[in-house]
Amino acid sequence: MLPKQPSVAHTVSTALTRTPVSSSPTHPHNPLSSILQKCIALLQSCASSISKLKQIHAFSIRHGVPLSDPDMGKHLIFTAVSLQSPMAYAHRVFSQIQNPNVFTWNTMIRGYAESWDPVPVIELHNQMRLSCIVPDTHTYPFLLKAVAKLANVREGEKVHCIAMRNGLESLVFVKNALLHLYAVCGQVESAHKVFESMSERDLVAWNSVINGFSLNGRPNEALTIFREMSLEGVAPDGFTMVSLLCACAELGALALGGRVHVYMVKAGLTRNAHACNALLDVYAKCGSIREAQKVFGEMEERSVVSLTALVVGLAVNGYGKEALELFKEFKGEGLVPTEITFVGVLYACSHCGMVDEGFEYFRVMKEEYQIVPRIEHYGCMVDLLARAGLVKEAYEYIKDMHVPPNAVIWRTLLGACTIHGLSALGEIARDHILQLEPRHSGDYVLISNLYASEHRWSDVQKVRRTMLREGVMKTPGYSIVELRNRVYEFTMGDRSHSQSDQIHAKLVEITKLLRQKGYLPHTENVLADIEEEEKENALSYHSEKIAIAFMLLNTAPGTPIRIWKNLRVCVDCHLAFKLISKVYDREIVVRDRSRFHHFRDGSCSCSDYW
Repeated sequence: MLPKQPSVAHTVSTALTRTPVSSSPTHPHNPLSSILQKCIALLQSCASSISKLKQIHAFSIRHGVPLSDPDMGKHLIFTAVSLQSPMAYAHRVFSQIQNPNVFTWNTMIRGYAESWDPVPVIELHNQMRLSCIVPDTHTYPFLLKAVAKLANVREGEKVHCIAMRNGLESLVFVKNALLHLYAVCGQVESAHKVFESMSERDLVAWNSVINGFSLNGRPNEALTIFREMSLEGVAPDGFTMVSLLCACAELGALALGGRVHVYMVKAGLTRNAHACNALLDVYAKCGSIREAQKVFGEMEERSVVSLTALVVGLAVNGYGKEALELFKEFKGEGLVPTEITFVGVLYACSHCGMVDEGFEYFRVMKEEYQIVPRIEHYGCMVDLLARAGLVKEAYEYIKDMHVPPNAVIWRTLLGACTIHGLSALGEIARDHILQLEPRHSGDYVLISNLYASEHRWSDVQKVRRTMLREGVMKTPGYSIVELRNRVYEFTMGDRSHSQSDQIHAKLVEITKLLRQKGYLPHTENVLADIEEEEKENALSYHSEKIAIAFMLLNTAPGTPIRIWKNLRVCVDCHLAFKLISKVYDREIVVRDRSRFHHFRDGSCSCSDYW
């Protein structure tokens, strides 16, 4: 049996047993001074135990060390923060210290910045200023980190101004913290201004501004900054790769994602799990699912995140059965799925019309894994029924849900009602949406289309007048393609491109060739009270068709064409793309709002189910 270890109190007592007593508190042999020094020495060696920290604190109190002693308090707080103990303890100690110095204030700010609840840091900073404590180089990085966690841009701007007045704004660590703050708060222009003002830019600064643009829907700017970074000879790391790959996934820029992959191999970054997951995601979101599977197969460390990304990737690319086989394979190997994994599995069932399988996996999730269904899981189930045409069943399912349905679920039902012409049920869904998200433009469009499909033109006009009165703007459709490491965006009827005349001549040629193969425009898709000829003309200039014409003009025969579209591809364009893939002998990959369509030799991977 191992001998019982002496307590901290016993250790300190033994060390002080023979300490001579003096009545002078400043005497070098004053036992109080010796106790204090011994306690501080023990705190400095207390690297892994909160219980030992509290024993030392209790011993110091019992032996007369004042609660207000700034030296003891400083070390107690520093050790507590280093051990990540609850901040309530550190705050109680702090509140009893007389005249804490800047180090102690900074330690408290750091503690809150690294805690789960950084809210008190704002009041703490205000108290610090009222106490006339002059901040130093360590104050603002942690303060701004806490404010960034709170996503409180107004408070961040105040701190920025104070840092400028104190002459500390120009420090590289402060600049980096400001960059991060503005980026996570969505103020990318402010983040870029801070970046441009930096005379010294380290890798953290480059990563922060790239990530800021990438996270806030500005992938083109993220790629531009990365090019500048390369020209300045700054070597990227795994974090850079993740941000850059997120931008590539957002844009559907497969070629650029492939170049990043090559760089990762050369730089030895393929062992970085986060970067590999991001790479897998790029290939999946760019429609290159076999490359995604290859990355997954070569990963040294596969996690549930990797599995979920590939399951969803297979599902949206039309390989639902493969997605479920992958899930079964790794389930058999003992990998424990999470609630997010099941979102991916149910998504796979939904996008492949596998209704029975979807309900079975929903049961397995609840009963075998004791995962309480969240709104995302219920959303997948409603989508599963709606896509399969079981719209009334979807409505009954919504009514029986154990969580209140959100606007997304009612919107899913409204979309299904529009497709299947169930106006009465559609109006019920629309009423619920109006209570939850009254200004979402897509809902107005869906109900307008539902009325138009029934030729209720007066109701269509009422909806449009309401949109005008409420200032609700319809989201414009656009399509994006990548060519020679540049990204091009087209909108409906777009004539802004330098090749505009050639593009529109190509569209005429395409329509002529398709008609020879039996193509007839699907004018039911144009939900407007106009003549048939006008409807056919409107269909000819959809953004994805302009993008196709542009790529046919500028790429060699046989080259695959990839298009990213922000809205759901319409029935007419879907029909046209099937014929174009056969007439021009091209593989066409279209990523729309909900899934991928792989067109080859006159057919689509979705089997006309989308």
